[in-house]
Amino acid sequence: GVHRQVLFTTVGWFAGYYLTKRAEYIHAKLDRELLEYVRHHPEDFKKAERKRIGELLEDFHPVR
Repeated sequence: GVHRQVLFTTVGWFAGYYLTKRAEYIHAKLDRELLEYVRHHPEDFKKAERKRIGELLEDFHPVR
């Protein structure tokens, strides 16, 4: 009856809350590790030179 629906809703809410918090923790941990690696190895992550939009696009050649 209704008590089962309330029970399953409550259990589902707590399970979803726990899984969401766990996923956020794992992603934050990976982000910290990645940023720490980048900070310790700046030679592997050099800033690319900035290009103008005209240098990125190819010349237009009509098909006909």
